[in-house]
Amino acid sequence: MDSSVHCTIFRLLSNEYDLDSSRDEFLHFENPYQILIATILSAQTTDRTVNLVTKELFTRYPDPASLSVAHQEDVESIIHPTGFYRAKSRNIIAAARTLMSSFGGKVPDEINKLITLPGVGRKTANIVIHHGFGRADGIAVDTHVGRLSGRLGLSDHQDPNQIEQDLLKLFPREVWGDINGLFILHGRKICQARKPACSLCVLSSLCRFASSSH
Repeated sequence: MDSSVHCTIFRLLSNEYDLDSSRDEFLHFENPYQILIATILSAQTTDRTVNLVTKELFTRYPDPASLSVAHQEDVESIIHPTGFYRAKSRNIIAAARTLMSSFGGKVPDEINKLITLPGVGRKTANIVIHHGFGRADGIAVDTHVGRLSGRLGLSDHQDPNQIEQDLLKLFPREVWGDINGLFILHGRKICQARKPACSLCVLSSLCRFASSSH
């Protein structure tokens, strides 16, 4: 794929979606601690569901210190709607304990340190770095980013870490932080998993999947 195509993909999606006005469609947070916990909870569920539970969760446990000493059953009862609540409650309590024991109660701003926290992989670490610290050191690859990358022909890998490496080579660093949000919005509204609306897609003329399905 010609390098100018990657710029065109980003430009078309940026013209289609305004990330600033779409913030309500993503996780709600006020600081690095909150985006860390919310992102761990977002696995296998929707941002909307997470936002419904984090208001109470962060009222009860406003910082790593309070969450680190929480009773798992109490946390489970709050986050139950997000699914996998036992594993998630274990992870967020353990992550808070690690923050207290290894990082002075503060969320680290380096990917290699973030991924040492329970429940945190590169996707979560990238989201925390971008939204919590205003920096993009990588591209967060979730199901939407992975699906669009394959359909557009940006990556032929299935592993999120390998997809990320492909995307990092294709897009300039200054847009890394926006790729996740733009791909998510497009994946939710147009390029859905079961029935992509190729006829409505601004990327259809550039898309491998769209051209092969005609």
